[in-house]
Amino acid sequence: MTVDKKNISDQIDHVFRYEYGKLVSVLTKTFGTSNIELAEDVVQEAMLEALHKWTYNGVPDNPVGWIYKVAKYKAVNILNREKYKRAYASEVAHHLQSEWTLEPTLKHIFTDKEIADDQLRMIFTCCHPSVSTDSQVSLTLKTLCGFSIPEIAKAFLTTEENINKRLVRARKMIKEADIPFEVPTGNELEQRLSSVLETIYLLFNEGYNATSGTNLIRYELCEEAIRLAEIIASNPNVKSSNTYALLALMTLNTARFNSRMDEFDNLLDLEHQDRSQWDKELIKKGLYYLDFATEQNEVSMYHILATISAHHCTALTYESTDWEGILALYDLLIKIDKSPIVLLNRAVVLSKTSTPQKALEQLQKIKDNPAFYSYLPYYTTKASLHFQNNEVKIAIELLNAALELPVEKKRKYLITRKIKEYSKNN
Repeated sequence: MTVDKKNISDQIDHVFRYEYGKLVSVLTKTFGTSNIELAEDVVQEAMLEALHKWTYNGVPDNPVGWIYKVAKYKAVNILNREKYKRAYASEVAHHLQSEWTLEPTLKHIFTDKEIADDQLRMIFTCCHPSVSTDSQVSLTLKTLCGFSIPEIAKAFLTTEENINKRLVRARKMIKEADIPFEVPTGNELEQRLSSVLETIYLLFNEGYNATSGTNLIRYELCEEAIRLAEIIASNPNVKSSNTYALLALMTLNTARFNSRMDEFDNLLDLEHQDRSQWDKELIKKGLYYLDFATEQNEVSMYHILATISAHHCTALTYESTDWEGILALYDLLIKIDKSPIVLLNRAVVLSKTSTPQKALEQLQKIKDNPAFYSYLPYYTTKASLHFQNNEVKIAIELLNAALELPVEKKRKYLITRKIKEYSKNN
């Protein structure tokens, strides 16, 4: 029998990406949060066994079921082998160590509902306030999304050693703080959910405007962020107005993905995007999420940003965009979030409702903010405004300054191309 090794590898990659987080979550409940790394090891061993056996015997009819079965019994073997060596705090572990309760317990913990609930518990465990924000994101990507350490390091422009240290610190903190594998309730839920949503939003933003790697958009990061938010939204005890607002924002932004790059993989701004390529079904879905979010009479950063995105998605043409409405939303947003990035984006909108000169005057007031010193969009946005204001020389100087920043090759190419374009008008 001839086996297509590449096809098998692709199928394993697919199973790994979509099932890894589910299995790690279930096994973390089984072993306890102090043994998260053990849960990951068991899943990785199951995947390696699949790679070995499927390469020689072909892919089974039910590859997901095969992986689950192998992972289940690897876990049971570990529990029985190490019952006197390692402490397993969970009640599940106790039931799996008895031949009388083994099968019914396995059947119960691997139901679709239990798996979904365990993923939700895993999200809240990874995003516990005792774990630092950067470690929360890294741990979430590793345990729930199946990202490797090299992938996480590449996504966040750091070394593999640094990511590994973050993961070690996070697991150690979870173990020492004896963080329970549960979804918080009462007043604690709102606070913890805020941290979870912030982590998901950071994950999405890194994909939407990738700071590293050869791709300017990391689609897989955006997909994982939306998937995690949907897990939260699907649970009636946890879902909130903010969850749906964040889902609306991510879905509406994702709807424009197909038009954000030209045939040479260069980023296109809204003005130059082909709106016929926008995903109308995703826009419809995003607007549904936004309607649900606004019914709760809450206003958050996610609500406002989602509404801004909705304005863009529903405008038939760039020229017909409701810039006045968007400016009013930014005026509301800066009451909640007066970050430099929000002020920068507001200046761009101001150039549409007023003049580029007016926008530059606003940027002048915040030019000394340290956050802008190495922030590429500040230089490129300001250069564009100066160009629109017929100050070509200043625009080129700003783009040359941008080239001095630690910018990856593809972005440098885009900046260089823009300099040539501006120079023709000098």
